[in-house]
Amino acid sequence: MSGQRAVARRLAALAFSGLVALAACGGQGSTTPTPGPSSPVDNVAPLEVSAGPANNTVNGLYASITICVPGTSSCQTIDRVQVDTGSVGVRLLSSAVTLSLPPESDGGGHPIGNCASFADKSYTWGPVVTADVQMAGEKATSMPIQLIGRATFPDAPSACSNGGTAADTVDALAARGLLGLGVFRQDCGPACTGGAVPAVYFACVGSACSPTSVPLASQLQNPVWLFPQDNNGLLVQLPSVPASGAPTLSGSLIFGIGTQANNSLGSAQVYTTDDVGNFSTTFKGRTYSGSYLDTGSNGLYFLDSGTIGLPPCPKPDPDFSCPASTVSYSATNTGANGTSGPVSFSIANAESLFQTGNNALATLGGPDSGEFDWGLPFFFGRTVFVAFKGASTPGGTGPYWAF
Repeated sequence: MSGQRAVARRLAALAFSGLVALAACGGQGSTTPTPGPSSPVDNVAPLEVSAGPANNTVNGLYASITICVPGTSSCQTIDRVQVDTGSVGVRLLSSAVTLSLPPESDGGGHPIGNCASFADKSYTWGPVVTADVQMAGEKATSMPIQLIGRATFPDAPSACSNGGTAADTVDALAARGLLGLGVFRQDCGPACTGGAVPAVYFACVGSACSPTSVPLASQLQNPVWLFPQDNNGLLVQLPSVPASGAPTLSGSLIFGIGTQANNSLGSAQVYTTDDVGNFSTTFKGRTYSGSYLDTGSNGLYFLDSGTIGLPPCPKPDPDFSCPASTVSYSATNTGANGTSGPVSFSIANAESLFQTGNNALATLGGPDSGEFDWGLPFFFGRTVFVAFKGASTPGGTGPYWAF
């Protein structure tokens, strides 16, 4: 956008930024979601692509959510919460929450903190509290969420911050919170329930916080799988975007797969994932087994600039590519089930795109040497399904992506 530097890769997925062991187990559980409602409810939440509440990003995908004190009518709606298919759990800026929500604690009565680390070396830290979470006509009751940057909570321990930057303000997060809707049910899963637990959940005694085990039900949850119906997955539906971009974009977040007339798989191909939510992308003769779809990444990130001669932009935007003219490519995605299909995409000069003032950019991309990150531009002009691990759907048992 003109005169502003876009926030780069703010939400690139939890599962792919140092928490691979968590994603491998994340969202496992013994309960199979019930796909069909006894009577249909409103399962469509509006989506918006914009510059966000701080007007400092591009390709930010946002929704509104309503939170309530559990079991009460004391509620508030928080807008411009960024939708992130690369992580799991509801994380809201404490500054945006006016309700008094009950805190989670361990067996000794010590408050529990949650740490989420992201690929841009930012992190969110704050207490775990309980809330009812509602979107459209769907509600998840008494589920754990994170309050980011709560002033009265202990500071982030070094095991969480690890030299990174706290994403605890609207400016830093480019949102009022994160809505993690990946393929798993919990943000950590069995990896955090015992043994040598990773630095995700912390028990805080006074100002000292140490990693601790947390039962599955007390971890941050994908809210959709806790809905009474339409809970086996979801789909993200966004229109196409011109090559030069669009100022804003409206779309739909539809809950359930094959549970109502508006969420049928239709002709979408199913790409099952491995245990960490990845599939493979073959590009320029090289296969990337760590490929994923992530609405929380604001561009298409792949390869290093030297491999295909796609130069990075000069500072302050080296996370983006700046070719002299738009370059078109083709890649092939392959699921763990062997399903494969081609994807055509283009990368334009990021600085030229920013100068248009548009916020929905289909040709924005950047370098990445180790994986293929299909960020938000992939979703433009597509209906993309997210099936949860262990969930029964007309396309088979999750986890899978379908498009």
